Amino acid sequence: MEDGEEENPLESSTSLELEFVEDLNFKNKVNYSSSAVQIPTDIYKGSPVILNELNWTQALERVFIENRRDDSSLRWQVFGSATGVTRYYPATPWRAPNKIDLYDVRRRPWYIQGASSPKDMVIIVDVSGSVSGLTLKLMKTSVVEMLDTLSDDDYVNVARFNEKADAVVPCFRTLVQANVRNKKIFKEAVMHMQAKGTTDYKSGFTFAFEQLLNETSAPRANCNKMIMMFTDGGEDRAQDIFEKYNWPNKTVRVFTFSVGQHNYDVTPLQWIACANKGYYFEIPSIGAIRINTQEYLDVLGRPMVLAGPKAKQVQWTNVYQDALGLGLVITGTMPVFNLTADTTSAQNQLILGVMGVDIAINEIKRKTPTYRLGANGYTFAIDPNGYVLLHPNLRPKIINFREPVTLDFLDAELEDNNKEEIRRQMIDGKSGQRKIKTLIKSVDERYIDEAIRTYTWTPVEGTDYSLGLVLPTYSENHIKANLSDQILQVQYFESLLPNSFESEGHVFIAPREYCNELELSNNNTEFLLNFIALMEKVTPDSKQCDNLLLHNLILDTGIIRQLVDKVWKNKDLNTYGFLAVFAATDGGVTRVFPNKAAETWEEDPEPFNASYYRRSLDNKGYIFRAPYRTARDELLNPENDTIGILVSTAVEIAIGGKTIKPAVVGVKLDLEAWVDKFKILASNHTDSRQGSNTCGPNRGCEMDCEANSDDLLCYLVDDGGFLIMSNQKEDWNKVGMFFSDVDPYLMYALYNNSFYNRKQSFDYQSVCERMPNSEAGAARRGVFVPTIADFVNLAWWTSAAAWSLFQQFIYGLAYHSWFVTDEVHADGIDPKERSCVMIQTQYYLSNLSSSYNILQDCGNCSRLIHAKRINNTNLLFVVAEKMPCNTCEIEKLSQEEEEFKEDNPCEEMAVARYRKGPSTCFDNNISENTSDCGRGHSFRPSFYNLLFIQLLLLYPAVNPDTQPLLH
Repeated sequence: MEDGEEENPLESSTSLELEFVEDLNFKNKVNYSSSAVQIPTDIYKGSPVILNELNWTQALERVFIENRRDDSSLRWQVFGSATGVTRYYPATPWRAPNKIDLYDVRRRPWYIQGASSPKDMVIIVDVSGSVSGLTLKLMKTSVVEMLDTLSDDDYVNVARFNEKADAVVPCFRTLVQANVRNKKIFKEAVMHMQAKGTTDYKSGFTFAFEQLLNETSAPRANCNKMIMMFTDGGEDRAQDIFEKYNWPNKTVRVFTFSVGQHNYDVTPLQWIACANKGYYFEIPSIGAIRINTQEYLDVLGRPMVLAGPKAKQVQWTNVYQDALGLGLVITGTMPVFNLTADTTSAQNQLILGVMGVDIAINEIKRKTPTYRLGANGYTFAIDPNGYVLLHPNLRPKIINFREPVTLDFLDAELEDNNKEEIRRQMIDGKSGQRKIKTLIKSVDERYIDEAIRTYTWTPVEGTDYSLGLVLPTYSENHIKANLSDQILQVQYFESLLPNSFESEGHVFIAPREYCNELELSNNNTEFLLNFIALMEKVTPDSKQCDNLLLHNLILDTGIIRQLVDKVWKNKDLNTYGFLAVFAATDGGVTRVFPNKAAETWEEDPEPFNASYYRRSLDNKGYIFRAPYRTARDELLNPENDTIGILVSTAVEIAIGGKTIKPAVVGVKLDLEAWVDKFKILASNHTDSRQGSNTCGPNRGCEMDCEANSDDLLCYLVDDGGFLIMSNQKEDWNKVGMFFSDVDPYLMYALYNNSFYNRKQSFDYQSVCERMPNSEAGAARRGVFVPTIADFVNLAWWTSAAAWSLFQQFIYGLAYHSWFVTDEVHADGIDPKERSCVMIQTQYYLSNLSSSYNILQDCGNCSRLIHAKRINNTNLLFVVAEKMPCNTCEIEKLSQEEEEFKEDNPCEEMAVARYRKGPSTCFDNNISENTSDCGRGHSFRPSFYNLLFIQLLLLYPAVNPDTQPLLH
């Protein structure tokens, strides 16, 4: 150590040089012989409290190692201390964010849920005229940080008060769930608060007590009740309000926060907190906000500590993003109490922190029998809030460490009354089964199908989760192949070899974990080679392989090979206008014939993820689908581009009275060849072909799509409203577009006459481009800017305002945070992106089955429209006269998703969904010692010190020659 260099006590005592090895289970490099520690940036690492914390938590390392030795499936084991220290095992380098590391374990969802029972909180904010400038900014930021300490188990309301009190969000007349959406609404409203009027504590407290104590049918946490008051100070103690509402039982805790630097007497604020089992805090500057808006959790933890073993219960969290890169996790938590004797009481009432063990959602998925449930079968699980922790549609597209991942079961699927009742029973911990007819959104989110599903559900023992299973009728049974004949295995396996592709067609195999040593790859050719190389070393009956998966794969390969030899090779595809024929199976094999067709094959090699495969299983007959295009895409050139229309149908087999659908077969049509066939097939040749073929509004015409193409529009439109074929050559390059982008008047007429139904839903997991000030609570930090009159006024320099500005300036330089948003992005997040809600609109055919004639009347012109469902397909045949005018006023229908912008949340208020809070509550204990309720002091700077600082600041101005020395 160099002379004059101060030793860092933290580094010298606990820092080690460790070697790390890559572990795919943790998606990280780890060291199993040690634990690691993270300490927030705003905590001094060398303080005695932190050093003591590091010392005694070191003993946890041995416990962590023994736990892993007993159960190797354990992932992160973490202890979060009430002082902010995080000790986690196994050790891995901490993922420092791009900017300032503001990770604080006490603000993590799992810590908040484990450190205290649920909360009913009312935040009241003093917005009287004395609260202005920097103090008001501090209050707004403090309230935003306070809201971030709440979880979905909590309920909250926020009010501003001066002579009177009112809610900052007018339509939130009662406490609302502290979910992501509601907290965002609160934050936006808080940022628009303005200061005026005089202070009346009684108005604020009356509002808060009536919110908390009034009987209401609105849902509540029904546990800890508290009031958080933010003010710059005052003389009133509002004693009569407490006598009326809270004494003698003191069922509501009151926490007071003195914000800003001022000369007010803070004794009344201390008295209010101490007289109501709360705590008094001071927030003189931005640097004090984070620590002082979360320490109230220590007070709420007192009854839990005093409850002893009763409170030592494992609680399971909502789903959230792991900060160390494990992805989506749930955590089992348990509070840790200080059992040492306190000098002032018989029992210590201090909560030391929370223990947590993570379970990765992906590992839970691996334990579910995915491939035995079929393409449209799945498992799901929900928590007492109705949020899914396991569901195929749980796919958050942006990583946000600050908020839990909250996707409601009714938002993960298309909501209906049956699913609402299923959700309620699962939350209540009941078991059941129900077969329902429901709407299903396709994988590509373009189509909606009506299908039969059987829902089965049961509670998960030892947790408050509930597990569900969803199966279509055709997936209630599955094929279990058993190829014991090794010669047959070899014969079938040979058709997977690339040297057979030219004669038998190209093979894609689903990238499944057939064997432990199989290396997965997103490149299907590479994955196939990896698979073949492994199969040359092991047999399908090897213990390291999933025998069911492998046997089914090989069986399906052999069956499709016979299809190729006996059928496909004997057909001239060009004669039929086919570009390709194909087959895909539950076993994971997709074969495309001929081999060259694989060059333009864009479907997912995993059949269970392919939209055509899943839709074919749920629909009878032939499913047509054109390559998807939007109005913004470049138009296709039919003369240069070969456009293929995919047509598929499910293979249905009945065995012993049981129906299964183990495969989907189909063809890819050559559009140009089939348009000619379409015009011929669509023409209605009658025996009376005399007279004019000219069509018009006052004349009938023969429905001949070929002969009358100048006057008649003939279309094939699929069940989602997308164009498949047209007799108009100029429309060929629009095949695959939503029909409203081809003929908006005709599509509107079909929708208006109930040929199509419309379904709108919300996608709560979307990502949008970041816009200025788009994040709630992330407005740029404002600072109080003194005027020229202030600078020349000696009184201003000796006031608290100057001191506060000076401190903010120094803090801002240190943290570079004046002109950046409060939202700090974690490592790996593109700051150009933000989470948002998108509205999705799908159209689907109604149950109309016969043909209909429609007269579309546009005032000064009209036209006839004929529409008919084509049997055994998903197609609608439409014939219409050309529109003689363009003056029709219609609604332009759109299928493209768009961002949902909640301009007025009160207009979009949804009825609160059913939920159930934790069964235990620790909010009161007669043994609690409330004497420790916070102490503070008024900021009364010495006049001489202020004068010295003033002269120091003015010195450069009167001595310009010295300025370079200060640079």
